[in-house]
Formats: sequence, structure tokens, C-alpha cells
Amino acid sequence: MLTLRQLFLAHNAQTTDFPLLLEFEHAEGIYLYDKSGKAYTDLISGIGVSNLGHGNPQVINAIKQQVDKYMHLMVYGEYVQAPQVKFAEKLVSLLPGNLQSVYFVNSGAEAVEGALKLAKRFTGRQQIIACHNSYHGSTHGALSVMGNEEYKQAYRPLLPGVNFIRFNHTDDLDLITSQTACVIIETIQGEAGVRVPDVAYMQALRKRCDTTGTLLILDEIQTAFGRTGKLFAFEHFGIVPDILLLAKALGGGMPLGAFIASTKIMDALKENPMLGHITTFGGHPVCCAAGLAALEVLLTENLAATVPEKETIIRSLLIHPAIKEIRGMGLMLAIELEDFELNKKIIDRCIANGVITDWFLHYDNAMRIAPPLIITTDELQKACKVILEAVAYYY
Repeated sequence: MLTLRQLFLAHNAQTTDFPLLLEFEHAEGIYLYDKSGKAYTDLISGIGVSNLGHGNPQVINAIKQQVDKYMHLMVYGEYVQAPQVKFAEKLVSLLPGNLQSVYFVNSGAEAVEGALKLAKRFTGRQQIIACHNSYHGSTHGALSVMGNEEYKQAYRPLLPGVNFIRFNHTDDLDLITSQTACVIIETIQGEAGVRVPDVAYMQALRKRCDTTGTLLILDEIQTAFGRTGKLFAFEHFGIVPDILLLAKALGGGMPLGAFIASTKIMDALKENPMLGHITTFGGHPVCCAAGLAALEVLLTENLAATVPEKETIIRSLLIHPAIKEIRGMGLMLAIELEDFELNKKIIDRCIANGVITDWFLHYDNAMRIAPPLIITTDELQKACKVILEAVAYYY
């Protein structure tokens, strides 16, 4: 009889020739448990998803209650479904006044697709500007605004009219013109190895978009919901986007994304043609119930306020000659090492010793540190000790 691992390799589509092949039976808090009962500290939150960790009782209870009422009823936008309405109402209550209309989708990539369509439809323009080393997803439109040719070249032709600027380089903002429909940019670049822009740059970007009538799309798929120490990362920079992209932690562990804009902008999808954007499962009632419950926990426990202290602990403990730099903000950090080979060895040793970390798609010589926001200072200190031991072992 084939093992589960063998069946996985035989029948589940593979994304690389070297999957981690870790097999877990259950998860709770910041820990994943394998068949032997060994606990692994999840130091990457499933790549930015599990801000509350795993198995939060309020989220699970919300899911169970909603399952007993109804699951899928109709494609998005036709029926008045309480979980969608209540979650949208809560989100806009926490956002600036121009972000009052929420379009729920299934994922971050779908939020990107919807936002790009919306920007082109609302402005009547075709040009899109994105950043070098950006990551916005793997669907064709999202891939078109990815700033890494290595991952794009095999799938061309992609969307026409996409130009790229350097992230955090004010000189490049002149490339934004009256022909530009939108600039899509990560508030903090993630897969580039966590790059935090200057406040002056972000404010200059906002001003240039205002001057040219260009919509500013901020991708907060990784950064939102407390990860940087504020509910939304754009709050650090004194700007507000025209369209905000959310996913990952949005669903509280369930698949959910959203793009949010003003009602005036969003209404462009209603006519010429009507049904200008359609999703069958977007805003699934169970996912929205989970997302609302997760957001309520995040706010009630004021988890964002605990993030700066935890960032300080990481920066104070991860000191070693092999660590060239620690970049990032809050609990979204990159630990830069000499090269990918050293980084991969350290990551593998950390995993073997019960701490799960990872590298970055566009910057593979840096280690990803993005634990659930619920991690305690004691748990964080233990995880840092494992990382330091692995660094010292190979350096």
C-alpha cells in the first residue's frame, strides 16, 4: 500500500522537483505537529496567512456556525449574504473614507486581476506601471506586473503596456504620465527580500499619481492586518491608495481576497459591460465568517501593538558575523546571508530542529521571518536560538 507521501508525489501536481515533503497531522497556535508528535514552530505563518496562528477557537466557531446556516448560494454580487455584508462593513469602518466598496475574491492574485481591470476601465487608459522585483501572483495578469523576468519569460506574451520602475527611486516617478492607468506597488516589497520604502518616496508617488490622474494600487496582501505593527502598512507612510489589495491573513486561514476602492471607482464594473468582473466563489460565506472572526480577535487582543517589541527581540538576538543585515518592519523580516547555498543549509537545519523558515522568490540569499502575531517573547527567543545554532553550525 502506498504511503501518503508516495500518493502526494504520484497524484498531486508538483511545483518543484524538491518539495519539503513535511507531513503534519494537526496544528495549534504557532506549532505544526507531525505523525510522531514532534512540534515545529511556524516562523513563516504559511507565507503570511496565519496571523492568529493555527486553530483559533473563535475562528473555528465562526466557521462551524456558518456551515450550519449555508455555504455557497450564488455567484458573487447577487444575493445579500450576511457574512459578506458584515465583513465588508467592518473592513471599511477601519479604512479611510475613500475606501468604502469591497469586492471579495478568492485570492491575492485574483484581487490583482480585478484591480488591474478596474483601473483600466475607470481611467480609460491602457498603460500600467509596476516595480522591478515585485511579486503580485502567478496568474497571467499578475505575472505581467511581476518584476522578475526569470519567472515570466516562459509564459509570454503577457499583458501589453506594462512598464517597470525601480522601487524607492524617486527619479523614476516621471515615467508615470497622463497615459498611465495605474501604478501597482507593494507597500513593502516582500519577495524582493523585504524592502521598506522611504516615507518621502511613497508620498512623492502619491503626489505624482494625483498630478497625472493615475490610480495608485497598493498591494497589502502580505503586509496588512498588523504584520508591520499597524493594521495596514500604508499607515506608516501618510498616504492612502485608490485601490487596496488584501488576501492571505484576510480570511483567517480560509481562502479569501479583496480589492477595495471608492464606490465611484468600483461602479465602473457595473456597466459597459455589466458584470465587468465575475467570480463564482469570491466572498464565500464561510470564508467571510472566518475572516470577520479573525479580524475581531486581532482588534480585541490588540495584536498589532505587540509587534514592535517582538521585532526588537529578533533584531537584538540574531547577531552573528554571517548575518549581513536584517531588513523589514514588524514581523515581516529578511535575514540576509552570504548566498543561497548557505541560506538553504541553515533553513534545512532549522527545519530539522523544529523551526520552519524559508527563503524569498526574488532574493534567495535571505531567510524569511514572519511568525504568527500571537507568538510569545519566550517562543520567539527559543526560535532565534535555533536559528543562531544553525548559522554557527555552518559558519
